[in-house]
Amino acid sequence: MKKYIDTGKTDTRSGFGAGLLEAGRKDGKIVAMAADLRDSVKMGAFAKEFPERFFQCGIAEANMIGAAAGLAVSGKTVFVGSFAEFVTGRVYDQIRQELGYGHTNVKIASSHAGLTLGEDGATHQTMEDIALMRAIPGMVVINAADYNQTKAATLAAAEHFGPVYLRFGRPARPNFTDPDAPFTIGKADVMTEGSDVTVVACGHMVWEALQAAETLEAEGVSAEVINMATIKPLDGETLAASAAKTRAVVVAEEHNAAGGLGEAVAACLADRCPVPVAFVSGGDRFGQSGTPAGLLAAYGLDAAGIRAAALRVLARK
Repeated sequence: MKKYIDTGKTDTRSGFGAGLLEAGRKDGKIVAMAADLRDSVKMGAFAKEFPERFFQCGIAEANMIGAAAGLAVSGKTVFVGSFAEFVTGRVYDQIRQELGYGHTNVKIASSHAGLTLGEDGATHQTMEDIALMRAIPGMVVINAADYNQTKAATLAAAEHFGPVYLRFGRPARPNFTDPDAPFTIGKADVMTEGSDVTVVACGHMVWEALQAAETLEAEGVSAEVINMATIKPLDGETLAASAAKTRAVVVAEEHNAAGGLGEAVAACLADRCPVPVAFVSGGDRFGQSGTPAGLLAAYGLDAAGIRAAALRVLARK
């Protein structure tokens, strides 16, 4: 089995910041907007280099979305940034009407998503954002695995015409993907090949899936790990091909069960390749205050939880 090495822990939001700056240097039509959280969403470097293309909107997310749509209609490629809870749930109507229905060229940079926000607790730990964004017609939804892939995904989003939801987190997490690998929207990455069970993961859960696969290998179970960074549009071809080989699937996501990657995978497999599926998610719960690692363990969103799910689904083959 291919082994992946943690080359240095970095937060994925910094990958977005690096990607935004690089994209801004390539394309003078790119502008960025923040809702009072410029540095938290890592737009500071872009704002410093391109002050005429950065707009601080204050704590007025709905207004920011409307202004972004107007700039996009005028020919700009717009990135808007805030915490995941504020830039999805608080302004869902504006996103639906002005970005989705209007199919405007706006990219939503969503930081501090999921349980790994940590001590800020349930009010800030959105576990429903992927479901909200998946439901909007034409919205691309991306949750990349680490700093490198988040940077590449940001560059790909800048070149894609239409609304994109980019999800990333606050804590430093393992960085393990190829820094030179381009990101293709709608294409999954098979990280390790296996024959007994397929583990599909996104975001922070990809590293946990790789660790679980190593443990399973030592126990005689061959796990194939798929990094499904693009949740919408889903790479059904890669998913179905893997499921047809292993005949058992686990889906791991730092998101609640309703409307997330798990349901997307299950719907695809029900149509293309019906096999037993097990889910590793936040279930039907809000978050709570705690350390990122402690919360992931408490909710079963770690390598141990993925291993246990793999053993359960193997028993159903």
